[in-house]
Amino acid sequence: MATLTLSHFLPHCLRRNHLPADHRRNRCRCCLYSTTNESSTAVVWFKQDLRVDDHPGLLAASKHRAVIPLYVLDRRILSRYTTETLELAIIALEELRSSLKKQGSDLMLRYGNAENVIGDLVKEVRAPFVFVEEEVEHHLCEVVEAVKKKMDGVSFPGESPRVVVWRTPFYETQKLSDLPHSWEEFKKLNLPVTLPVPAGRLSSQENELQWGSVPTLDDLKDYMKESLCEKERSWREMAHASAERILMERNLEPNVDGSLGKKVHNSAFITRSRDTVGGGTEAVLNALAGYLRYLEGTSRDDWQEVHARLRHAETRPGASFFKLFGPALCLGIVSRRRVHYEAIEYEKERNAGFISPFGYSASTVTAATDAVCSMEWYSLISLNEEMIDDKRRSVRIWRWKGYLIQYTVAGNEGPAVLLVHGFGAFLEHYRDNVDSIVNSRNRVWTITVLGFGKSEKPNIVYTELLWSEMLRDFMIEVVGEPAHCVGNSIGGYFVSLMAFLWPDLVKSVVLVNSAGNVIPGYSHLPISRERRVPFGAQLGARLLILFLRFNVKKLLKDCYPVKPERADEFLITEMLRAGMKDPISDPRKKVALLKEFCPGMVIKKVNAGHCPHDEIPEEVNHVICVWIAKVDNNEQQALKSLIPADLLPQ
Repeated sequence: MATLTLSHFLPHCLRRNHLPADHRRNRCRCCLYSTTNESSTAVVWFKQDLRVDDHPGLLAASKHRAVIPLYVLDRRILSRYTTETLELAIIALEELRSSLKKQGSDLMLRYGNAENVIGDLVKEVRAPFVFVEEEVEHHLCEVVEAVKKKMDGVSFPGESPRVVVWRTPFYETQKLSDLPHSWEEFKKLNLPVTLPVPAGRLSSQENELQWGSVPTLDDLKDYMKESLCEKERSWREMAHASAERILMERNLEPNVDGSLGKKVHNSAFITRSRDTVGGGTEAVLNALAGYLRYLEGTSRDDWQEVHARLRHAETRPGASFFKLFGPALCLGIVSRRRVHYEAIEYEKERNAGFISPFGYSASTVTAATDAVCSMEWYSLISLNEEMIDDKRRSVRIWRWKGYLIQYTVAGNEGPAVLLVHGFGAFLEHYRDNVDSIVNSRNRVWTITVLGFGKSEKPNIVYTELLWSEMLRDFMIEVVGEPAHCVGNSIGGYFVSLMAFLWPDLVKSVVLVNSAGNVIPGYSHLPISRERRVPFGAQLGARLLILFLRFNVKKLLKDCYPVKPERADEFLITEMLRAGMKDPISDPRKKVALLKEFCPGMVIKKVNAGHCPHDEIPEEVNHVICVWIAKVDNNEQQALKSLIPADLLPQ
């Protein structure tokens, strides 16, 4: 027997974001070498490519008579940025403007929705071409599509305006459709990496134009708040408080000063938190040079500071690189290709021009190249796949803290429902649940959490608080309203943590054989800030992964004791790539403890193993749908009781 534990949260009222279930991103890949009218004006729309160096779009646009570099302060884009990212972006924009002026141009900054701003600018300067970098994030793809549609309605004598989509080719291959679906298999191809391209000389528009000024951080934050209602503001504020901070505020843990000393002259750590590299391309590349030369030592204050931050961020081998340089890479202040080039050039410098086939001589070179190659791989996977699962639901991409996360959404009406998978699984583990729940008039989101399935697997220390914060931000940025949260195994544990730390995001919780124990008299244990992984733990983890690889088929069959055929080749292959009959937990003991210490919970018993939602989906779907309908009906009755009788509809 398996157990489903259901818990009801307080009712909430919030604006709903209805998204069409069949919405699909138009993944246009326009070639930069197609015929263009070089006697015309081109607009280069900067988003997350805030650089002049190694910018194929800007280089292609430089062939035109005049180039107008543009950055649009679009709330839909900026709302996904943390305060620190906004701060980094402002500084990067100032440096980008300075670099463009050296190239004979300037940077235009305008406020508003990108499609309206670009549409007006194209008509103002009669520019038939808008160059824009290709995107994988769903919300950015929607913005790009809105710009394309706007261009369809713009016309003037001569050539009709169109959008030219570009990307920075990392590997020397054009056959992306032939790429393997495994990172390990992909690495075996040993594809050569392309070289960075130089910055082109630009020509400015002869007419008088309003270029705009770079905003301060406070001005930008005020601008972001202008269109938000009170509840939206409170949700945004939730995202600014980490799980550890909430625990400290509840007096569950002491505060700890994480200061790393005084700021030095020419420091690359220019934000208020001072824990990531920022500035313009030149400043970031200087910090990269210091990072790569960590083993050599230095008398330079700025490089010594980089080395100190490296040691602090090296929670596991190689983890320091993305911690320090990840935000700059995600904003496009430097390209992944440029980082790879600089790292390899340094390796050659260390070894008289020789690259060993047995690995790099400096661990910092390994960290840098592994990070950018991994980022490129997940970007290619997102671009290359048709992104449609066997139920014809579009798989979308959400970027969280710089990492690419897969999710789906289905349904056009009804309450919001979030499905979170268990250990070793992925969003497809709910393959036979989504349609049934949607057909009961619900809207359903599924997510592959960080480190699992085809979501990105960064070199970081994974904790339960990290995953709970990821779910919190997904609720705020993607779902946009409180939801009924369903979690299987460790996914139930993540959902429970989110509900505990941010209860306003959750309508109710459904725990399907959840991980975690019910401990009578439990009191909070301090969370260790020592995030370094001991060598013994690393070795144990590798041995565990090896064991799972060779035994996954048997282990899966054991988890499906009633219907072992459900542990099919698809499930086994995907897991390799990335109940009272429950062999993993002791449901009888847990049920008894839940009844005794959690009287507010409703417990449903089903005859299945550890993954009843996939083993007997029809029965579990019915339980979930009945529960959601009951909770929502209770909420509606509670809301009606708060309305005076004379205001109720007759």
